[in-house]
Amino acid sequence: MTDVAAATPARLLSRSVIMFKEAISYPQDGDSAVKTIAIGGALLFLSFLVVPLFFVFGYVVRSLRAVMNGETTPPEFDEWGDLGIDGLKAFAIGFVYSLVPTVITGTALFLTVATFGPSETVFSGVITGLLLTVAALGMLAISLAAVYIVPAAVVASVRTDSVAAAFSPSDLRPLLFSRTYATGWVVAFGISLLAGVVVSVLSATVVGSVLTPFVVFYAYVAGAYAIGTAVREMPEIASEPATPAAGSVA
Repeated sequence: MTDVAAATPARLLSRSVIMFKEAISYPQDGDSAVKTIAIGGALLFLSFLVVPLFFVFGYVVRSLRAVMNGETTPPEFDEWGDLGIDGLKAFAIGFVYSLVPTVITGTALFLTVATFGPSETVFSGVITGLLLTVAALGMLAISLAAVYIVPAAVVASVRTDSVAAAFSPSDLRPLLFSRTYATGWVVAFGISLLAGVVVSVLSATVVGSVLTPFVVFYAYVAGAYAIGTAVREMPEIASEPATPAAGSVA
């Protein structure tokens, strides 16, 4: 097993490229690949109903768990009750972390307006503008941090079968400060950016717009593979017992 954390930059880049290729092909593996992608895309198409979204998140969590356990093909859509529970947990974790940048930015904006009020002079206008710019940059930085933390939080929850672990510094620290996890995250982030470009192109036509949910679902699963593979390659994680079986409830 490769210790990415100890690798040179050249090896990190090489491993990232390999991981990217593996992640892109992962959703296509298995005899039920077409069926799985069709179901996932259909659920995302119905995401305006909210509930289908939980099943998609649950499937992503199940894929993450499968990859972390060394399984080479994507799981199937079955045991829908367990799938929904896993998805609800993942949604709750992401929602809590999304509140952090929102609350911090909202507080900063409130204090800025409350302190300086309407810009009656050029000086106060400049100060207010600078503070708002700083608040916007801070919002961006905190949002990126949250995007980096959330997958690790879900991993921690899956590994321990406890939602509380998603907010435990002792469970998150080994992941967040690992180059191995960072490599997987960068690959997953790159896949999401690529999917965004494809979705933008497809959205230009009616037929293409219908296909966008399937592209997004594909990217979700590929990203789960990248994160799961990175976690599996972390020596301190790999030496621990296998993750809980799908369907267990915290």
